[in-house]
Amino acid sequence: MHKRTLRRLISVLAALAMGLFLLTGCGAKNPEQVQEQEDAQTIQVYLWSTSLYETYAPYVQSQLPDVNIEFIVGNNDLDFYKFLQENGGLPDIITCCRFSLHDAAPLKDSLMNLAMTNEAGAVYNAYLNSFKNEDGSVNWLPVCADAHGFVVNRSLFEQYDIPLPTDYASFVSACQAFEALGIRGFTADYTYDYTCMETLQGLSAAELTTTEGRKWRTAYSDPASTTRMGLDDTVWPGAFERMAQFIQDTHLTADDLVLNYDDVTGMFRNGEVAMYFGTSAGVKMFRDEGIDTIFLPFFSQNGEKWIMTTPYFQVALNRDLEQDAARREKAMKVLNVMLSEEAQNRIISDGQDMLSYSQNVPLRLTEYLKDVRSVVEENHMYIRIASNDFFAVSKDVVSKMIAGEYTAPQAYQAFNSQLLAEDGSAHEEIVLTSGQSYSNVFHANGGNASFSVMANTLRGVYGTDVLIATANSFTGSVLQADYPQKMAASMIMPNSLMSRQRTMTGAELKAAVRAFVEGCEGGFVPFNRGSLPVVSGIAVEVKEASGSYTLTGITRNGQPLKDDDTVTVTCLATEKQMEALLASGGGTPLAEDTWVKDRWRDHVSGGGAALAEPENYITLR
Repeated sequence: MHKRTLRRLISVLAALAMGLFLLTGCGAKNPEQVQEQEDAQTIQVYLWSTSLYETYAPYVQSQLPDVNIEFIVGNNDLDFYKFLQENGGLPDIITCCRFSLHDAAPLKDSLMNLAMTNEAGAVYNAYLNSFKNEDGSVNWLPVCADAHGFVVNRSLFEQYDIPLPTDYASFVSACQAFEALGIRGFTADYTYDYTCMETLQGLSAAELTTTEGRKWRTAYSDPASTTRMGLDDTVWPGAFERMAQFIQDTHLTADDLVLNYDDVTGMFRNGEVAMYFGTSAGVKMFRDEGIDTIFLPFFSQNGEKWIMTTPYFQVALNRDLEQDAARREKAMKVLNVMLSEEAQNRIISDGQDMLSYSQNVPLRLTEYLKDVRSVVEENHMYIRIASNDFFAVSKDVVSKMIAGEYTAPQAYQAFNSQLLAEDGSAHEEIVLTSGQSYSNVFHANGGNASFSVMANTLRGVYGTDVLIATANSFTGSVLQADYPQKMAASMIMPNSLMSRQRTMTGAELKAAVRAFVEGCEGGFVPFNRGSLPVVSGIAVEVKEASGSYTLTGITRNGQPLKDDDTVTVTCLATEKQMEALLASGGGTPLAEDTWVKDRWRDHVSGGGAALAEPENYITLR
């Protein structure tokens, strides 16, 4: 009996010893394994604008608490994603606003075919057709749009007893009647490429959506084509004739080419112009100011009415997700939430109407678009052709038409020639070389290595002891690659990232870091671990609990930061966030350097710039 008991005791002890061994020995994961697991569990979503980072991203994450989503503000430029693709850094989910299938063609083989998904099935066919490749595949889905058309001062029409336009002829008559009174009937901010481009296309939306128009558009966007595609000779000559007629009917001149948005809205506000090309947000803005304003569509010369729509963004998924069923499932869950009604409602600006391309999102027009409801219900919402070529060439050609330098046939020939011309971007000078790639996934023990490289490099550029940056300051991966000027500049978040520098005590620095980590009133509040700030020159400890974050410690040079230490600190944040973040400590803008993108561009433009090494800057517990 005694021996049996002893054997049982030995067996129990052996089992306990084996369990302990598994927990502390071979069962424990080394740091590399932990990071690999974090990488596998993270779905990266690149957003095209920091405005989505502040409102849209937190909502998407809140709906998927079990999915670790890392949101990064990339660039609103498909060239940026081509560079990531070529150098092994394409993220899981991509969004882009300045988009065309033509520019997206090189990415086709790296993206999932979404044609048979429920998400694609929910998009109205009238719009999905604009995103189909010639083989029927669909890589990109449009989300929702804002409406571009004519913002009209109705009170001015009533004051002078001029009928509101109902077709193209009455639009021209209104312009003529106002000009007889010394008031411009119409103008727009033609200093911008998008206004030139959208006017040219909007006036011919009816023709560009015909069978012949869709045929040309599909050929222009064909990913399989290896040659540059010009304009056709069926639809496009008429588009330039209509543009020339519009310029003549509205009396646009070279003087209009210098007008920016503030100039045009100022004229409208002062009763100096009756109509301008804009969005429904302008209607709300002026109604709030007490001006009776309405929104009207493009009046096609064939009698149809059309609204120009600009998708807030298109979304695509990395084909590599198909190699891992669990990651693909997570990514599809993220996509589903991104396209949901509630998420789309967080994209639009105050007062704007959400024109969703999805049948799953009900049409709810505000009072600002009620005058064009019939146009929306007829699906006469034209999606612009927005390739980089079209932006640049439209600006050049339409400007010269307005200035009287081109007739319609000359404009057609010039536009066509420029589309066919060879792209010179391949010969851009290399200004920065990275000999190593760094992870851009946030790791609980260390942080984001790519972001750390950028923060440490900028700390040297600014000559500061400490640098603190919001997580959306940098656009993702530092890749083992040669960076041309444009791609090097794109390493900094594009949406008005601001720098501010001052000397602080240790106590003031703690307060500033706490505002970045924990959030502050009027400022940005981190909503997941990937949105925690990046620091250089110090290391921080942060506690995570129930979706909120608490700063628990700061060290500098391996020692706890003392309240009476004195350090120079540079903070990076958007202009809107900066005052709130530094409210407790103040801070004076750098006189010669406010915008981080400009400072970084100058730093790398001469070549010879070097990237710093990353550091473990954060420990999250």
